[in-house]
Amino acid sequence: MKITVATTGLKVAPFLVIGSGIAGLYTALKLAEIAEVTLVTKETLKESNTTYAQGGVAVALSASDSPDLHYTDTIKAGAGLCLPAAVDVLVNEGPERVKELLAMGVPFDTEAGALVTTREAAHSRPRVLHADGDATGREISKTLVKLVQTNPQITVMENHYAVALLTGAEGCYGVLTLDENQNQTCLLAQATILATGGCGQLYLNTTNPEVATGDGVALAFHAGAPVADLEFVQFHPTALRLPDTPCFLITEAVRGEGGILRNAHEDRFMPSYHHQAELAPRDVVARSVLLEMLKTGNDHVYLDLSLLGPELIKHRFPNIYETCLSYGLDITKAPIPVAPAAHYMMGGVATDLYGRTGVPHLFACGEVANSGVHGANRLASNSLLDGLVFGHRILTYLQTHQLSFTQLPAELEATFSAETNPAQVTADRLTLQQLASTELGIIRQENGLCQAQHYLTATDLKQVPTLTPDYLELQNLRLFAQLLVTAACARQESRGSHYRLDYPDPNPAWTKRIIQSPQGTSTIPVEQPFTWRW
Repeated sequence: MKITVATTGLKVAPFLVIGSGIAGLYTALKLAEIAEVTLVTKETLKESNTTYAQGGVAVALSASDSPDLHYTDTIKAGAGLCLPAAVDVLVNEGPERVKELLAMGVPFDTEAGALVTTREAAHSRPRVLHADGDATGREISKTLVKLVQTNPQITVMENHYAVALLTGAEGCYGVLTLDENQNQTCLLAQATILATGGCGQLYLNTTNPEVATGDGVALAFHAGAPVADLEFVQFHPTALRLPDTPCFLITEAVRGEGGILRNAHEDRFMPSYHHQAELAPRDVVARSVLLEMLKTGNDHVYLDLSLLGPELIKHRFPNIYETCLSYGLDITKAPIPVAPAAHYMMGGVATDLYGRTGVPHLFACGEVANSGVHGANRLASNSLLDGLVFGHRILTYLQTHQLSFTQLPAELEATFSAETNPAQVTADRLTLQQLASTELGIIRQENGLCQAQHYLTATDLKQVPTLTPDYLELQNLRLFAQLLVTAACARQESRGSHYRLDYPDPNPAWTKRIIQSPQGTSTIPVEQPFTWRW
């Protein structure tokens, strides 16, 4: 659906940030150093993927580590699809960004005055920082939210759902929002920054909160921006699996401290799948867990913490211990039933190394963006660092490039999906989640991909004028699924988190990235960064 919006009487603000995870909060704070910022978020400031991130922030700060080693680990985990230039930016600029967080007051864990670092899967060194043991994201979010709320340069608009980006001859002019009372508001800005997070809610089991519905990808795609690598969805190997219990992340750090994965027969199985066993890359561990579940006919495996001991468990993982205890499971005495869950999207809105997208005046950072830094499989605990580093790069660009519109059109376009009957939103969302979990999950094959494609293109849809956030979220989930299916069908190989039974091996001919836009689908060499002429 395409509508026109009158601009009479509207003010063009300097900066507009959409999203309130680490990327959105941090970027808003940095931009507020040079101009006024409006920060829009679909729920409250604290409701984001960041709040639920347990693992930590990977950064080379210790004497035994280096950015070069962090670079090598990231490239290796990315299975041949990382953009080297983006990884170089991440690992070399990361230390300064983390020092900024410390200066802002983020309480990273220390011992004897020194930062505590731990090792996680596919890392060659202990380099992961934590806060309150296993509540790193929550502590970072709390700190940044307080700073945003008290910053006079930042105007916060909570409970405002981004319906569509406003576009015209000179690119993106801002966003059309819908509040909890169904009131529409147009917000204009010289630079609009998407920081809306991922799309975990496409799946039945996800570590993501309810807000993760792929909104940013849909907003950008409808505005004409290319998206990339959407076939790569990371499934975390260990999410709590108990009857009638919400999906709850069991951080990778548990395995880093010595947790062992065992199947229903109590046999340890990871050494038979990978030489790094429980510390293999996430895609390998998640796929191995699923295969063991299929072999034994169980819906979970077990994470055995007996080697850690009760005191270490309570000290190092207080949040996990207390949460499991609230569900009747004492993890100091019994193993944790776990199963894979959708966790992170490596793909997203295609950006250059300064967060610029293919639409002038539109930027993206954090999980919604795709600079090529994570390749086909993100290295554990690189996501929070990504939001910081590339959020700061947007600041760097805007400090040196004065963006402005030559004139404000009398009308702007707002494009979004409006095709499903709102009365069917709940049922249709569940059907979509079931389909995605079965056919677009950890293991894929042509028949299932074709089935998903048929469902997404052949469903009888009706256009309706009523707009609600639930309705718009369903449309965004459907669009994300369509883009994912297209890319997954095209990539006739297995690489990183994209595994196909009918093409089980990597194919050197597919060492390239799949780009999609409203104009069609194409590929580019993995070493080629995105470049935009604006």
